[in-house]
Amino acid sequence: MKRTNRQSTIQLSTSQEDYLKEIFLLSERGEPVTTLALAQKIGVKSASVTDMIKKLVELGLVQRKPYQAIYLTEAGNRVALEILRHHRLLETFLAEKLGYRLDEVHGEAERLEHVISEQFEKAIARMLGHPRRDPHGDPIPTFDLVMPTDTTERTLYSLKKGDRAQITRIMLQDRQSLKHFKTLNLLPGTIITVLDKFEDCMQLSILGQEQKPIKIPLSISEEIMIVPSSLTSGKTQ
Repeated sequence: MKRTNRQSTIQLSTSQEDYLKEIFLLSERGEPVTTLALAQKIGVKSASVTDMIKKLVELGLVQRKPYQAIYLTEAGNRVALEILRHHRLLETFLAEKLGYRLDEVHGEAERLEHVISEQFEKAIARMLGHPRRDPHGDPIPTFDLVMPTDTTERTLYSLKKGDRAQITRIMLQDRQSLKHFKTLNLLPGTIITVLDKFEDCMQLSILGQEQKPIKIPLSISEEIMIVPSSLTSGKTQ
């Protein structure tokens, strides 16, 4: 589709926009953006990735030197942020206004993010009260395409026995994981206390919920972002 990206107009396909978004997300997680990584993320063959990256380089949206990682240019970064803003606003709209479950919003937003207009984007942002995070806790880029950051946010894995914190973001967003997190009530806004930490798992209690302590693998605790409870006063979720 024709992507305005607030400053200039570029004719991009849905697939090209998806690539730019995935490059941004891999970079955001601190992972090297390689042909193989993109192929696995998008679900295509490496040769298809190579062809697409060449096209994006020609459009001035991506940079790549031989045998090195792939990077977004400033223009490519803005397109990725605009798509992410659409996606995360749509997820919030679907959850808050249309009653979609947490594990349902991603797929629907994936289909809609490429086609909504800037006018529609502004309208749903205004209706939602200009939210800072989506239902998964992911930050929503501003209208000016700036990604908000929270320097107090860290992984659940980083906590020690006796620490209390508020969950802010769920990084694992496949449907099975989200259903599991919902069952355990490990969702953004939940206050947890670390009862114990072992070599392979953490034992947690949930504030205001009368149930047995829950255990989660340490590998999963690295995919849940938190803010220590002493720092959550006055925060907008």
